[in-house]
Amino acid sequence: MLAKRIIPCLDVRNGQTVKGINFVNIREVGDPVEMGAAYAEQGADELVFLDITASHEGRKTFVELVRRIALHLNIPFTVGGGISELKDIESLLAAGADKVSLNSAAIRNPELIDQMAMNFGSQFVVIAIDAKEEAGKWSAYINGGRIPAGRELFSWAKEAEDRGAGEILFTSMNHDGTKNGFACDALATLSDGLSIPVIASGGAGNMEHFAEVFTKGKADAGLAASIFHFNEITVPQLKYFLAERKIPVRL
Repeated sequence: MLAKRIIPCLDVRNGQTVKGINFVNIREVGDPVEMGAAYAEQGADELVFLDITASHEGRKTFVELVRRIALHLNIPFTVGGGISELKDIESLLAAGADKVSLNSAAIRNPELIDQMAMNFGSQFVVIAIDAKEEAGKWSAYINGGRIPAGRELFSWAKEAEDRGAGEILFTSMNHDGTKNGFACDALATLSDGLSIPVIASGGAGNMEHFAEVFTKGKADAGLAASIFHFNEITVPQLKYFLAERKIPVRL
């Protein structure tokens, strides 16, 4: 079995790492360059950087900040936010990103996934889906969770895979920042319906939640922010905890 990945996430606004609950009540938590370097040193498997207001504000990702973060990393680095065309991807890869994450732009223009996969390879393409469960149905949202996209989570994830996505990053808006656990049932349904890796995001509150998301949720990777940012759990602690439970991780 492939090792499960532990991925800290830097949600960045105005050059600072921030964190909220259910996509609102956002506060600053630190410098993304320093935090990224610290996570790499701790043994994180990957790092995700999301410019969370770029799409909503109609601007590009902060490429210079991406370059500064990448200089201090020796682990795979995924960047998202404000990407709408191939030249955006070229500039981010040139700045040091290893993978690029699309959310709003992919829903607005699904052919962009095909173009990315064709030009750069599926291994570079991460499709992020922010979805909320409402009346028993999971609906995708765009612009940082502000606007309903009119797409259903599972069918959209399958279409993204068919178009060439290499991974799906699913964030449950219901669980985001609550620390009550991941959306394991939805994650298991996603994983069963796809042949590409699924990254779980939204709801991590303790180490047991990660064990649950890798077993019951069938996720390939677990992404979290606040529990790492505020040192409630460290990456090494989490990995040893998972290893003791026979869940494969890179130590």
